[in-house]
Amino acid sequence: MNELILVVDDEPKIVRLARDYLERSNFRVLPAEDGVAALAAARQEKPDLIVLDLNLPGMDGLDVCRALRRESGVPIIMLTARAEEMDRLIGLELGADDYIVKPFSPRELVARVRAVLRRAQGDLQASEIVRVGPLVIDLNGHRVTLDEETLKLTRIEFELLAILAQHPGQTFTRAQLIDRLHGSADGGYDRSIDAHVKNLRRKL
Repeated sequence: MNELILVVDDEPKIVRLARDYLERSNFRVLPAEDGVAALAAARQEKPDLIVLDLNLPGMDGLDVCRALRRESGVPIIMLTARAEEMDRLIGLELGADDYIVKPFSPRELVARVRAVLRRAQGDLQASEIVRVGPLVIDLNGHRVTLDEETLKLTRIEFELLAILAQHPGQTFTRAQLIDRLHGSADGGYDRSIDAHVKNLRRKL
């Protein structure tokens, strides 16, 4: 079955553009125009990925992202007209997997959706349990426990942890981590890795 993408934006033109290009690429698309509708759709339809506008009426994108991360690890791409680095980093620290700044190329949106889904669907092909002291990582089940308590990690946090745990004692540069996560080594993605690592350290 083709992946279901929830597109959340209060601008009908943006939703139509995203929907058109995503459907051409064989994705199914579910639209939502505000934060409350987005949360309801995410809980009921269980999308494979969410494209989430930051500037929504009422409950904004950051609040939606925060609420989703309390109950789900669904991949999230933030869509924003705010070009300020701080806004993007706040979204990433709340658990978003990537971001796109408006105006955007619809082809770039499709490419980023595919890249994030590849990570979410298990680019880590190892078939083993990794143990580091009290930390247990189930690579196939995408599950992590610490002192027998399950940790709630986003997809990218899980993959970062798995990479580091499988190479104990090895130091990675940002560029090496980005390469293993199939990202592009531009400045924005470089800084987003810092945000994800910070989140991971806090949870451990």
